[in-house]
Amino acid sequence: MDLTSIVGLGLANLAIIWAIYLGGSFGIFIDIPSVVLVIGGTAASTSLKWGASDLKSLATVVSKVFLNVMTEPKAMIDEIIKLSEVARRESVFALEKVPVEDKFLKKAITLAADNRPPEVISGILELEISALEERHGRGAEILEGMAGDGPAFGMIGTLIGLVQMLQNMSDPSSIGPAMAVALLTTLYGAVIMAVFCNPMAAKLKRFSKSEATKMSIVVAGVLGIVAGENPRTIREKLESFLPPKDRTAPEAKE
Repeated sequence: MDLTSIVGLGLANLAIIWAIYLGGSFGIFIDIPSVVLVIGGTAASTSLKWGASDLKSLATVVSKVFLNVMTEPKAMIDEIIKLSEVARRESVFALEKVPVEDKFLKKAITLAADNRPPEVISGILELEISALEERHGRGAEILEGMAGDGPAFGMIGTLIGLVQMLQNMSDPSSIGPAMAVALLTTLYGAVIMAVFCNPMAAKLKRFSKSEATKMSIVVAGVLGIVAGENPRTIREKLESFLPPKDRTAPEAKE
């Protein structure tokens, strides 16, 4: 579980609630018609833009924002080096018996243990990387669309409220409350954009990039194992994915 996402979402909501609490009553910020317009309108617009299969997969993709913890590339490199040492000490076929938690790495070493040609291994794994980037990219695009639709429907609600208010100017005492209700839809739309959709889209993009990097490390590492490269050479190759400060010091490789 990604605690930073959960804490961030909690703090954002707490900040809004605290600001409302300091300013007065919670009740004046609740208007059911405005909620229905903004949430219903955003949902309707999203349904018009995307197919049923895309929307069904959205919940699964978005769950990665909160449930998945990004794997550190250095930890993945260390695990691959251990596998390369097993393959060098015994054989590549022995890798199939080594317990591996990461599903993508497990698939990669299974392909290697099955004695598949390097180009076949690379082709299969690269297709999986492309599929992951496509799924996550589509999820981020849906969220970004919702981030734009929420404020748009908020503005529509505000305009509807203003028109209704201007049609009933005979009672000056009702203008203030009517204006407040009209502005609530804009507030709801801004919350959808700033608290939920935009942050989740950005986190999903970062998660996707991190996963793609990890998977690329796996591909390069397993191909090195299949080619019979020295574990030290494999490490040097894989650490090119890391920033210089995270790479193993030269004396530590000896």
